Amino acid sequence: IDKVIPDPDQPRTEFDEDAIERLSKSIEEKGQLSPIRVRWSEKLEKWIIIAGERRWRATRKAGLPTIDCYFHEGDLSKSDILEQQLIENCLREDLQPIEQAKAFASLMELNGWNGKQVAEALRVQPATVSRGLALLKLPSDLQDRVESGEIPSRAAYEISKLETDEARRRVADSVIERGLTPDDTARVVRQRKGKPRQQPRATRESIRTPEGWTVTVSCRKKGNYHEVEQALEYALEDIRHRIKNGILAL
Repeated sequence: IDKVIPDPDQPRTEFDEDAIERLSKSIEEKGQLSPIRVRWSEKLEKWIIIAGERRWRATRKAGLPTIDCYFHEGDLSKSDILEQQLIENCLREDLQPIEQAKAFASLMELNGWNGKQVAEALRVQPATVSRGLALLKLPSDLQDRVESGEIPSRAAYEISKLETDEARRRVADSVIERGLTPDDTARVVRQRKGKPRQQPRATRESIRTPEGWTVTVSCRKKGNYHEVEQALEYALEDIRHRIKNGILAL
């Protein structure tokens, strides 16, 4: 295990010590259930962690001399490594909001991707990416308050809609001092921007198949074709699940 080291470019910079402690005890009792992924560095003469730093930390904490690894052979680009690390973190334990947003931005810069491509690579909703990136519009002191948990990420997203840092700081102070919820924050932001809340417009799309079936997607709010596509994909997954499990009756 001493021949394995964390990647200095790993997007996650903070780890929950309580979670590491719990995982360490689990490894002591049940062993390491899932190997980590590593690559060899000629420069450092060490194995660099691609994915699994949390398990590596827990294994070290448990005092074990070895750790199970998958060895990656061949070259990996910086973007490939970052993508694997971010997927690992998102699937196993969420990054802090600002850390996650910075990792999204790094993937976009390294690969020349847009937000939708990042979402597809990480298997998350496009809104998760766009809301995360919006947090990077906040000044650094407000980003720190989001990281510390003083400002919930949903409230921070609403604050990011304001045009100036001065206005953002004022609303952020109100969130903390008055204990505003994200919905309260959204109302305050709308008031400051002078925009009344719009009544949602319904979306309804119907598609008729050659066999005579009519497939309808409806929503009480105004949507777009990308959202219609997501709804149809969700419905298709549900139908496949029912077929697989023998739930065939309509």
